[in-house]
Parts: sequence; structure tokens; C-alpha cells
Amino acid sequence: MVVGVLQMRLIIRDSRSLKDRRRVVLSLKDQIRHRFNVSVAEISDDTGTGLDTRKQALVGVAMATNDAAHADEVLAGVVQAARRIAAGLGAELVGYETETF
Repeated sequence: MVVGVLQMRLIIRDSRSLKDRRRVVLSLKDQIRHRFNVSVAEISDDTGTGLDTRKQALVGVAMATNDAAHADEVLAGVVQAARRIAAGLGAELVGYETETF
């Protein structure tokens, strides 16, 4: 079994409140989950303050498969889709990391 993990860092420039940020993150999570059948969650960064920052968000994606190449392909698709979705929501994907186990 192979587990693919993706962390994406978003900047939400138009966010004026935590409610605005949550709306953007929820929409992004729902669209990715629906399109790719992966697990998606908002996560906090190493400092533990990521969930309370109104202009930034860290989103984690995970999937299990039997082929590492398939995991890489799906996670690359998630990154491309997240860029497009985020731009439509007034956000920007500024960084990401993928890992397979």
C-alpha cells in the first residue's frame, strides 16, 4: 500500500475575517474532495497558529493507493486544480509539498 500526502499553503488576500477564510477553504476542500476522491482537511502549521490566521491557510490532502506513480499523478492533478480553484475564490496557492510512503 502507498499513501500519498500533499500540503498546500494558501494566501487569501481578500479575507477580512476568519469567516471569509473559512468560506474559501471550505469551498476548496469540497471541490477537491468531490473531483479527486481524496481526504482533505485544513491543518495547522508547525507553530500551531495556522487555523487562527485570516490571510493564510494550510490544507492537507491524503490518499491511499497500490501504486506510487498513481499517487504522484493524482496529487499533481490536485495541485493544478487547487491553483485554478483558489484563483477563482480570491486566493493563491503559494507553496506545496508532496510525499509518498
